[in-house]
Amino acid sequence: MGVRFGTDGIRGVANAELGVELVLALGRAAARVLPATTFVVGRDTRRSGTLLQAALSTGLASEGADVVDLGVLPTPAVAWVSQVRGVPAAVVSASHNPFDDNGVKLFAAGGLKLPDAVEEQVEAELEGILSGRARQVRLPTGQAVGMLGPDPAVADDYVDHLSSLSEGDLTGVRVVVDCANGSASRVAPAVLRRLGADVEAIFDEPDGANINAGCGSTFPEALQARVIETGAEVGLALDGDADRLIAVDETGALVDGDELMAMFALDLAGRGRLAGNTVVVTVMSNLGLRLAMAEHGIAVRETPVGDRYVLEALEADGLSLGGEQSGHIVFRQLSTTGDGALTGVLLLDLVRRSGRPLSELARSSMTKLPQVLRNVSVPDPLRAVDSTPVQEELAKVRGELGERGRVVLRASGTEAVVRVMVEAPEHDGAVSAAERLVVAVARADAVGAGQPSA
Repeated sequence: MGVRFGTDGIRGVANAELGVELVLALGRAAARVLPATTFVVGRDTRRSGTLLQAALSTGLASEGADVVDLGVLPTPAVAWVSQVRGVPAAVVSASHNPFDDNGVKLFAAGGLKLPDAVEEQVEAELEGILSGRARQVRLPTGQAVGMLGPDPAVADDYVDHLSSLSEGDLTGVRVVVDCANGSASRVAPAVLRRLGADVEAIFDEPDGANINAGCGSTFPEALQARVIETGAEVGLALDGDADRLIAVDETGALVDGDELMAMFALDLAGRGRLAGNTVVVTVMSNLGLRLAMAEHGIAVRETPVGDRYVLEALEADGLSLGGEQSGHIVFRQLSTTGDGALTGVLLLDLVRRSGRPLSELARSSMTKLPQVLRNVSVPDPLRAVDSTPVQEELAKVRGELGERGRVVLRASGTEAVVRVMVEAPEHDGAVSAAERLVVAVARADAVGAGQPSA
């Protein structure tokens, strides 16, 4: 089976599924498909990051591209450098995955993630290189060989950039920020302190193995407890590469990406700044968000899961705000990708301007329908989803819910799992429907593996 991009780059277990030879070949393929004299490359805090970044950079340089090593830097910061300098970029990161995973994300010159067609070109070139069937290319020699060099000042430049995007200072705002022991462990607290906030940073001491370990946006429990203990007004939870953010209000309750989008959409619309009076969401966004937007006359455009699809919709229609329930929020006039630190800055600014607690802002912006999410681990998610028994059960559940609920069943683009999402008027009904689909997927996988279905 060939190497394939998921919804956010290529991922796998570092030095196994994602080995040095593969990543070096990926660097060569990227240099051929995205011809440029210079690439910028950053990474998160995983132990395997330096190894795989070296391989990627070697592949790029062997094709004649100079490579600027940005070091440990959030993914959106690397995208920003790509935008400012007009050069392609790569990030060695597996985002919110466990530390033994790693991955590579590619950006075209200008900081935009690659469209599907370009990713397919990279995949084809990569497979050709790995198989020995690649088109013959004369590798550069002498002065044409690419060089590698660091740029240690970029992190400070990024702090300056984010600080400039706040509409006012945050003096006196008490915030706890969970850095997930990831790439924003220095940058995120620095930005908030620069703006005057009273900041307590937690999980900000990466050691190469503790990224996302019981912390960050996928494990916010410690942050919730700390917000209550300290009496902070807001908690901010980033993930390993800081392209997403989940918030915690002053009561310790979670504020997810849907609620963040609702707040930002209403604020921007109220000030005449929501382009097209439209917000872009994905199929996983809660039905409550759609209902809240309709109540306020704001249109909703839906895309597949993945912030790059959100961005493509924003670009195509000249819109300004979109995002995902998971916390990838894109402010298109300010960034080319989801940016957790930027979202945090703008959220704190919104809370400050409103004079209201975050809990009140979030709950008044939308009412979430009961939603149940389940992940089913299977070797071949696409086959399981497309199987006849699963599709039949899916049709039954949707028929029973009608317009009172919603079901999304999809193969993950980043992991070997099928994701099940059910929304219903009552929580128990959502749980029951979700479990029926989980059982159907598991049975379909067992049958596909040659095991009896009963």
